[in-house]
Amino acid sequence: MTGTFGTGEFRYEAVEGWGQLPEGWSLKEVAAVAVDSQDRVYAFSRGEHPIVVFDRDGKFLTSWGEGLFSRAHGLHMGPDDILWCTDDGDHTVRKCTLDGRVLLTIGLPRQPAPFMSGRPFNRCTHTALSPEGDIYVSDGYGNAAVHKYSPQGRHLLSWGRPGMEPGEFNLPHNIVCDDAGLVYVADRESHRVQIFDGNGRYQGQWTNVHRPCSLFLGKGRCPCCYVGELGPQLPVNRDFPNLGPRISVLDMEGKVLSRFGELGGGPGQFWSPHGLCVDSRGDLYVAEVSFTAWPRYHDGRPPPPEGVRCLQKYRRVAA
Repeated sequence: MTGTFGTGEFRYEAVEGWGQLPEGWSLKEVAAVAVDSQDRVYAFSRGEHPIVVFDRDGKFLTSWGEGLFSRAHGLHMGPDDILWCTDDGDHTVRKCTLDGRVLLTIGLPRQPAPFMSGRPFNRCTHTALSPEGDIYVSDGYGNAAVHKYSPQGRHLLSWGRPGMEPGEFNLPHNIVCDDAGLVYVADRESHRVQIFDGNGRYQGQWTNVHRPCSLFLGKGRCPCCYVGELGPQLPVNRDFPNLGPRISVLDMEGKVLSRFGELGGGPGQFWSPHGLCVDSRGDLYVAEVSFTAWPRYHDGRPPPPEGVRCLQKYRRVAA
């Protein structure tokens, strides 16, 4: 696949080779990605250097986080250029400055809550901020819950339990909050995005997505939601077309505005779009846990020694 991807106002071209690392470095795989107000790009990787920073052209700027994180998972850039780093390996959320100073830690490092207890946290996955600065945390691998905290880190409430009914979850994997205070949760293995008010009351859902793994809300008068979707992975349906892995752009009613992607390592293709974000110019950055996904699609064989692509940039094409 080459050329332009997507449709309508949301068409993109791949920027091949974007993201230059120092010699001998490897990201291994990138769980999440975020951009700051200057369009610098922060990759939350599972390599030796957890936070790797690039400029918008892909030039390496710096790194930090060595020895701080157990297993990179979620990354959210606040409106004040503060990073919220979710570590599902040690069950914590850390609020960090752009140069890596930890301002707040929520959760007890290496002390998970009991499995499916509904108490924070057991392998938490991502964070979002309300317009008032409250913190929402999706708690998905060892729990089926969303937790709400005050800006100071005081626990306010939790909701959710395992299941398929409204307000229940089967791996809440990502979370975003809009300017009206509505909370959108990627209920990954239920193939839906659930919508709640700020107190956890169910408002609706989008069901036209396949294993929604990552969410990003655009800004402006008419925002849209970017969704990274995983493809099927069972041997019986792994090669089914039109299911992903892919990127979708939805309006705030859940209507598909643009969609592209399929399984593979070429332009417009993905192994596992685990995180994504959009910069001020509308360019799209996609983080992939390709090292983890590779054996599933290659009969259990390990990734090649040179590694697998795990971070892509797509430049938005003017209409």
